[in-house]
Amino acid sequence: MGLTDAAYEIYRRRLLRQLSGGPLPRHVGLIMDGNRRWARQAGFDNPSVGHRYGAEHVEDLLAWCAGLGIDHVTVFVASLDNLTSRADAEVRYLLELIETVVADLLSRPESRWQVHIAGRVDALPDSTAHALKCAVDATRDRADAGHVTIAVGYDGQLEIVDAVRALLLDSEKSLAELAETLTAEDIGRYLYSAGRPDPELIIRTSGEVRSSGFLLWQSAYSELYFCDAYWPAFRQIDFLRALRSYAARAGR
Repeated sequence: MGLTDAAYEIYRRRLLRQLSGGPLPRHVGLIMDGNRRWARQAGFDNPSVGHRYGAEHVEDLLAWCAGLGIDHVTVFVASLDNLTSRADAEVRYLLELIETVVADLLSRPESRWQVHIAGRVDALPDSTAHALKCAVDATRDRADAGHVTIAVGYDGQLEIVDAVRALLLDSEKSLAELAETLTAEDIGRYLYSAGRPDPELIIRTSGEVRSSGFLLWQSAYSELYFCDAYWPAFRQIDFLRALRSYAARAGR
């Protein structure tokens, strides 16, 4: 092990000791930003290659979470705006990665994660929607599994609209009665994440300081952490620093 690797390992263990016995989030949300910028910086001719490295990096994130007992993870893979506003070639490549890397990774028998989807699945190509549905079905009955939610074709405002619409269609009350009795819990039962805890910590990589509509409703009381590293270069020590920041703020 070289000096740089040795120093990294010493620092990693120091961070783990600092976290020992302290509060950790039960649910972490990740806005995985900066794939294309990382690829350009790394010298790739096609910056979309960064999406592949980013998709494969999800496995590392889940291993880190599993090692710390964090059982709920939501990863923001692609917004609905990403799928409708970016170049067709980039979108096709990204969706193929979701099908062949993310869905396959999570549905492997050795994976400990139960898969959930958040977003407008009807906005995805049939092949992508099918791959994600297969991952959900294949992991549905995993005992003692963690829960990973893939946010794809996702828009936080539209999630709330979809929840309210579903509530109205499902309710046997008149509009006037519903207006009198409506609570936040009523709407929460129709969110994409219904039945799972809200995130205590949301991390965004790449140096951008905004939420981009990610889990708008669920993040009302979340701690937010912004990291300069691009997502493919996001290291375990970066993750542990985010958890240290969360523990310090939660402790207050």
